[in-house]
Amino acid sequence: MIRITELKLSLDQAITKESERRNLKKQLLKKLSLSENMLLSFSLYKKAIDARKRDQVHFVYTVDVSIKNEDATLSKPIPHVKKVEDEGYREVTQGNTPLNHRPVIIGFGPSGMFAALLLARRGYRPVVLERGPNALERSEKIEQFFRTGILDQDGTILFGEGGAGTFSDGKLTTQITDTRCRYISEALVKHGADEEILYINRPHVGTDVLRHVVVSLRKEIEALGGEVRFHAHVSDLVLKNNQIEGVVVNGKETIPCEVCLLGIGHSARDTYPMLQEKGISLSQKPFSIGVRIEHPQKLIDQSQYGKQAGHPALGSADYKLSYHAKNGRTAYTFCMCPGGFVVNSSSEEGMLCTNGMSEQARDQVNANSAFLVSVTPEDYPSKDPLAGVEYQRQFERKAFAFGGKNFHAPIQLVGDFLNRQKSAKLGEVTPSIRPGYVFSSMDEILPDYITDCMREALPFFDQKIKGFAMKDAILTGVEARSSSPVRINRNEDFQSNISGLIPMGEGAGYSGGIMSSAVDGMKCAEQVILKFKPKKP
Repeated sequence: MIRITELKLSLDQAITKESERRNLKKQLLKKLSLSENMLLSFSLYKKAIDARKRDQVHFVYTVDVSIKNEDATLSKPIPHVKKVEDEGYREVTQGNTPLNHRPVIIGFGPSGMFAALLLARRGYRPVVLERGPNALERSEKIEQFFRTGILDQDGTILFGEGGAGTFSDGKLTTQITDTRCRYISEALVKHGADEEILYINRPHVGTDVLRHVVVSLRKEIEALGGEVRFHAHVSDLVLKNNQIEGVVVNGKETIPCEVCLLGIGHSARDTYPMLQEKGISLSQKPFSIGVRIEHPQKLIDQSQYGKQAGHPALGSADYKLSYHAKNGRTAYTFCMCPGGFVVNSSSEEGMLCTNGMSEQARDQVNANSAFLVSVTPEDYPSKDPLAGVEYQRQFERKAFAFGGKNFHAPIQLVGDFLNRQKSAKLGEVTPSIRPGYVFSSMDEILPDYITDCMREALPFFDQKIKGFAMKDAILTGVEARSSSPVRINRNEDFQSNISGLIPMGEGAGYSGGIMSSAVDGMKCAEQVILKFKPKKP
């Protein structure tokens, strides 16, 4: 295969997939000086929007091409053309130590799901224990919560099949470069995600599609001999001589194991104390806290794409912003959801937190993003490894109280926030959060070092995204679950201080987001494969 970079198409040239392929084919034939009969096939490797000049928005591509007489073409000095190196995922070698029991995986979020998929494909028939419900039951419970404000703690935005990512934008962007990313994307496409996620620059699946993808992926695991159990809350661990020997489910059943992969997610707040009591090594880690900020999507489109905003070849625009404040903290946007919703992601009674969600089409009227400020363990109330959890809770309690103690969220218009006054009425933007909202002041909920940093950042962000600090934009509080404030410590072999107990994913403090968590889950599964051979059925 030959890889060609820096191919460019105008928006009109890429208005449909058919016209996109037709125009790319013309370009690559010209680039390589080939006749059409020399071309065997081509596929998109990368596709990105170049909007640096807003009056000349266009697409930039990297394309992989298979041609006749490849060596002759590669011998010519053609710019932006090179041979494709093998970038495929490499299976690890299986170990020889026999397993007496099937591997147990706690949690069926991204890390647990892809650890389970890899182990199932290699014949290990893992047992997955997920405290929440399956995707269908979970969807029903969440919709009921949005309608009534009555919380079912085992069926929330944060717990259940697919983890927190199932009810998000389904973003697959990541800062890591790893061949496992392609493995993960191909698995998602196999189970129903759009093939565009294999090559677009900022891939996302969309919550409406992801809910079906995770079910299909689970069925593959089950077809390969794995077992996924829902409403299976791991309430205790059985340890002996610093070795895992089993897990206790729902306070009753004990499942024996000598290998347990711990993918509990960043909101398993009742599991952390259990781990601490069992002597599992934990430590504090930094995270970020703030609000969701909501704008009209058209404003974001116009700011990013200028006169090209609304072109049918372009979807809803996104953004990513960062600012280093005078107090030494960083304010930034995170988990931006174009054409989406702000969602109530509360998981405990008496506490309220928010998140963002988009469907595949990203066609809702509002854009939203987390608007966060960095915090460190020095901000926590004590040196206890779990002090960061209590730090989160204090602001979620305030948000619940100022929202009316019925899971309505406190909101404030940006103009009122900048003027340090409580909001009294809406302007151009209608909040999307359910079951409702209450006018409030973020200064009554968040500490000064957070709100001061946000006020300092807003004018700077407005220079980058025109209208970002518009007076009618909505702040919805609070976003306190950007990542885990706890790390479950592990060594270079991915083991905790208990042999056989392997912490992984976002809840263990080793990733942030769907893709990096799934990659971490695969790495942990590989450690099992490298040492053990599967237990025979």
